[in-house]
This record gives sequence, structure tokens and C-alpha cells, in this order.
Amino acid sequence: MKTKIITLESHDDLISVRDKLSWAKTPRILLVWPKYEKVTLRLLDLKVLQRHADSLGAQLGLVTRRMKVRRDAESLGIPVFSTTASAQKDVWAEAAPRTQRTPPPPRRDLRSVRDEIYLKESPWRTSLLGRVLTFTAGVMAVLVMAGLFIPRAAVVLNPEAQAVSIVIPVNANPATTAVSLSGEIPAQEMSIVVNDEQTVTISSRVPIPKTKATGVVQFTNLGSDELLIPAGTLVATNTLIRFMTLNDTRLPAGVDEIVEVKVEAVEMGAKGNVRAGEVSVIENALGLSAKVSNPDPMIGGSDEDVIGATEEDRITLRDKVMIALYEKARGQFQSNIGADDLLIADTLFMKEIKREEFSPSAGQAGAELVFSVEAEFTARYVLAENLKALAVSSVTASIPQGFSPSGEMTFSPLEAPITDASGITRFPLQATQATLRNIDKLQLYNLIRGRTAQSAATAVKDTLSLQNEPQVTVTPSWWPWLPLIPFNISVEVK
Repeated sequence: MKTKIITLESHDDLISVRDKLSWAKTPRILLVWPKYEKVTLRLLDLKVLQRHADSLGAQLGLVTRRMKVRRDAESLGIPVFSTTASAQKDVWAEAAPRTQRTPPPPRRDLRSVRDEIYLKESPWRTSLLGRVLTFTAGVMAVLVMAGLFIPRAAVVLNPEAQAVSIVIPVNANPATTAVSLSGEIPAQEMSIVVNDEQTVTISSRVPIPKTKATGVVQFTNLGSDELLIPAGTLVATNTLIRFMTLNDTRLPAGVDEIVEVKVEAVEMGAKGNVRAGEVSVIENALGLSAKVSNPDPMIGGSDEDVIGATEEDRITLRDKVMIALYEKARGQFQSNIGADDLLIADTLFMKEIKREEFSPSAGQAGAELVFSVEAEFTARYVLAENLKALAVSSVTASIPQGFSPSGEMTFSPLEAPITDASGITRFPLQATQATLRNIDKLQLYNLIRGRTAQSAATAVKDTLSLQNEPQVTVTPSWWPWLPLIPFNISVEVK
């Protein structure tokens, strides 16, 4: 018998195999599974293919070695072969004849069965009056629920207000570590380094040394030995105006032997011009063996009158810079602490001057004088949180019964803090707190719910102590009464 052989591929599925069956025009159709590829056809797929082959008037057979496919095919009565050759030689088992299911005749007593199963409604429910009454009750229930949950009311109250203000004596002490109700609070200490520089124009005229004074001194031997007087030997007056020898000289041996040596002033200027006999000091060990004097005045030292800073100019500029330095230090302290922290002004002082310098230095000419200084300052301050903690604890105890705080508390020193010799800073602190009379919302709800807006406002005014008339608003505006349910009533206290 003629057989159509269809070799399956790994990508074949139920649809593609079914289409391939449709093209077969032979009484037998043989599906061949590939040896090394997997074809995903389930038991249900094989059943569908078997029925499709039956509809085409053909018998379906399989060639496969896969045990699962063989079991599924045998369960459906599909013949299975090992090779295509055996499938063409062997006899195929006859397919079981297909049976056609004949539907049973329709039942004639369905209406009576329905009437037995379903209960009949009561007559009052099927009557027009019953339905109207039921509908009316439903509408009334909806209206009642709407009346309970839809209306909203807002009540604005201005209860009685009272300001509580007290004055607290404060003692700020660095040794204190915690805030006390007695007024003891910690004082914090801080140090910073501040520098400043200012320049002024100079119009004063000052003498500036120009040349050195010169002259001759006599050395007198006090012993019997010859003495060597080296160049650079220093001699001076009793006022410490110093001169230096210009060359090496030998003082002959013998008591009262004399030698003259040229000298010049160590420093330039007219102050080196001294009178005769004023030089009398030898500034080394030579003074034990000889004495010195100037038989003639020292001359030749001169000054030049130029524009320069006098000592008064320097003192004036320094005082000005120091005042500015204190102000700068105060500003830096204030910026380093919190905005509400309290700086204790009388504890601000200069701990150490690290550097100060004039330019040009003393004795030099210049049309401008520059003074720069760097100093370390220390100061104490009080934390705002400590002041607030002290104020809150003191004011809270003073709030009248039946009132509650409203808004932020304000506090500030009444007088400038003063620090005594023991290092304790004392000042009075004024703290003020606004309070409002307490409103019992449960009492308010019981007083106003279910009333009209006007009667509710009147009842609230007569019962509570208020500053202004209460404002009662109902939403929607056409609804006459306040809600009965408290959570539909909002209360705002100002």
C-alpha cells in the first residue's frame, strides 16, 4: 500500500506537522523522527495528528527510537516502527473504528424541574406596592448615610491668650557643666588669632643720621708692661655713646705712658659729637690695664632733616590699629558662634601679641608708615540652647493652669553681662511665652454637633472663653446642620 513518508525536523511543531499531513494523498502517512534532533510533540499533539489523519482517510504511523514517543504512540494505538523499511514491509495494525456519539433526546420536563429547584418569591416582593416600598426604603437609607458622612464643618476659635514673662538671674561660669534651675549655666571659652595692618601718610620731619663723628682718644698705661690696642677696640662715654679705634696701636711700657689713637662713632648722627673728657670707658679686658680719655671734642657727626615718622606718629598709629584689632576680633568671635549665642563682651581680651612691626623702622625716612600686628584673643560666650533650656524650664513652671504654650518662646538679656573678679558672668534674662487657654475638643464636639451653624456659634461663645466670635462653616453651604460624626468636624485654634 502506498505510504507518504514525512521526515520531521527539530523546528517542527503541531501546526507545521499538521500542515504537512494535509498535503498527503495516500492511505498511509509515516512520520519519521530525526536521530540526533529533538522534536517536541506531546501526547496530546499525537492525538490531534491521529484524528487529523483519520479525517483525511489515512492511517498514521511513526518511525522513532525514543521510548517516550513510542509509549505515547502505543497508548493511542498508533503503529510504531524502527525503520522506514520495516514500516513498508510489515503489516500495519488496523485502526480502531471511530465511533460517533449520538446526543440524547431533549428532555420535555425542564420547566417543571426548574420550578422544583428554584423557590418562588413572596407575593409582596413581586407586587408593585412592595417594590415601591423597598425602593423608598433604599433611597432613605442612602440619604441617611449621605447625611452622616457627606456634610463637613470647620470651626475656627480664638481662645483667651495670656503672655507669661519672667526675669531669671543668670550666672554663667566656665566651671559649670550643666544648666540648673537656680540660674547656673556653662560658659564656653574660645580663642582666635587676629591680624591687621594699616598705613598712614607722614608729614612730620625727623632728623636722620648722615655722618659719623670722629676724633682722637688717649690711652694711659696703668702698669709697667707694653699693651697692644687692636683696631676695633670699643670705648664709650658714661651715657653709652660708643666709639671704635681705627687701627692697631702699641701702648709703651711704663706707668702713665700715653698713646693717641684715632676713633670714630659706632653710630651715625650728631649724637656722636661729645665734649672733651666725656670718653672714659674701655669695653674689654684692656680697661683693667689702661684708661682712656678724649682731650678734644668729637666732631663731624651730622643729621639730615627728612620726612619720617616721629615717635608720636608711631604711638598714634599703633593705638588706632589696636582699637580696630579689638573690633575685628569681636566680629570674628560673633561669626564663629551661633547666631543666637550670647557673646560676653567684657571677657574679650588680648592674650598675646604674636607679632608687631613698623615699616619703615625707627630712624628711617619714609612718606608712609605701615603698622602690622598679629595677636591672640580669648572670649567667653553662652550657648543659645542653654539659655533656652533655662528659660523653658523656668517659664513652664509659671504657665497658669488651663493654658498651653503657643508659638516660640523669646528670651534676651535685660542688661549687659558683667563678669566679676571670680570669673562668673552675671546678667538678668527675660523670657516671654505666649499661651492660649486649652480647648477640650470632645466637649466642643458634644456641644455643636447636629446644631445649625448659628446656634453652634452661640453655644461655643457662651461656654468657652474666647477673644473673638467663633467662625462656624458648613459644607455644602445649603446643608442646615453640623455633622453628627466628630471626624467630619475640623477645629482650628488660632
